[in-house]
Amino acid sequence: MIKINLAPPITKTRAAAPGLDLAMISGAIAALAVVLLGGYWWMLSGDVASLRTEIDQNQKELARLQPVIAEGRKYRQEKEDLERRVNAIEIVARNQARSTYLLDSLADTLPPDLWLTKVEEKSQQLRLAGTSYTSVALADFMANLKASGKFKEVDLVESRQDLSKTPRTITFEVSCQFEI
Repeated sequence: MIKINLAPPITKTRAAAPGLDLAMISGAIAALAVVLLGGYWWMLSGDVASLRTEIDQNQKELARLQPVIAEGRKYRQEKEDLERRVNAIEIVARNQARSTYLLDSLADTLPPDLWLTKVEEKSQQLRLAGTSYTSVALADFMANLKASGKFKEVDLVESRQDLSKTPRTITFEVSCQFEI
């Protein structure tokens, strides 16, 4: 009888290194990955825990400092209010002295037969209106203003003589700048 072997011929395969198997290598890599990921997770969870304790400490510190912060804000507000009041008092005192100096300086420059009916100051410009019996008194008044050194840019704005009245009076308006 004849025997026919239909199986493919067996060839010798290379022998794998003893003890190294692909499954073992894959398992070792997977175990190493699990260990590395576990270590990384453990490190991150430690960071999270330390950050949480730091947040808790900072919140306690913030709660402790809230009254101090509120007191500082109150102090700052009171300081600003006091500074505003002091500035307002200084401005009033400065302006009050200016008015006194202005009136005193005007009184020193007035001739005997001239009188002022209006004194008005707008943005450093001073307007003086008044009446005089003679044009000489008006000229003396303007010369006295210039000579005082406290009045600058003295100009005659208007001068009118009323011929219908007796005695005849001259109404005038003078502009100047008053500097202390």
